[in-house]
Amino acid sequence: MTAGFVQAPAERRQALRRFEFVIEWGLFLCALLSVATTIGIIAILAVETAAFLRDVPLLDFLFGTEWTPLFATPQFGVLPLVAGTALVSLIAMAVALPMGLLSAIYLSEYGDQRVRRIVKPVLEVLAGVPTVVYGYFALLFVTPLLQQVVPDLAGFNALGPGIVMGIMILPLVSSLSEDAMRGVPRGLREGSYALGATKMQTSLRVVVPGAFSGITAAFILAVSRAIGERMIVAIAAGQQPRLTWDPTVPIETMTTYIVQVSLGDTPQGTLEYRTIFAVGMLLFLSTFGLNLISAWLRARYREEYA
Repeated sequence: MTAGFVQAPAERRQALRRFEFVIEWGLFLCALLSVATTIGIIAILAVETAAFLRDVPLLDFLFGTEWTPLFATPQFGVLPLVAGTALVSLIAMAVALPMGLLSAIYLSEYGDQRVRRIVKPVLEVLAGVPTVVYGYFALLFVTPLLQQVVPDLAGFNALGPGIVMGIMILPLVSSLSEDAMRGVPRGLREGSYALGATKMQTSLRVVVPGAFSGITAAFILAVSRAIGERMIVAIAAGQQPRLTWDPTVPIETMTTYIVQVSLGDTPQGTLEYRTIFAVGMLLFLSTFGLNLISAWLRARYREEYA
């Protein structure tokens, strides 16, 4: 009787160990699949980009000012696409970053629990709207509205899509920044109040610096989302690659060009088809560089406030 009682837990522990071993390997395989997928994407981009650069000099690709790879006399200077992407992203950041940060400060430090329960879900609903809806909203509503203020604004332009893109990524900045601010210890706020600081001073000089790493991560994620957005600019920005910083004229972004070539009209294996991989590699390096900058800012912040 006693031996059976002792043996049963031992067998159960052995079964649990086998089950935990299976779970451990399952989790390892999931992580390995994620890593392998990333490596596979980078490898494909690298191989196809290398094949493209065998025919097009790297300097001509990076610093050329004309992008007409699908024309009879092709030119492969990617600067017009980079300028278009940067222009739209800067407009979006000018809308999303200040508004998102201010709304996060309000939700974290000023709004009561009832307001937070209402406002935050409403903001996050914006993140669930399909981007194609935002694209037609920019084309059919925002652009005609802006044309009443800016008469020279073209029907396809960078200004309208940039503003709408900023509205689209606003919940991302606001929600993540607010979560980072609420993670700041309550004792820091109380210490600031004890020293005579006002709520605004505490918010801007204690809470925001204390949540700097989270706010930076929110900003970088929003910038990456803006750079990688395709449907809004594909619908409302036009498909005219030009090297300009004028937001009132049609432009083309890197993602828009990838969508254009991926429709199937360009034969696979051709130099024109490989341009999408070269542009995709440039996009990957851009977002990777943003992540490195974010890590550097977080490390520098820790050193200054340690």
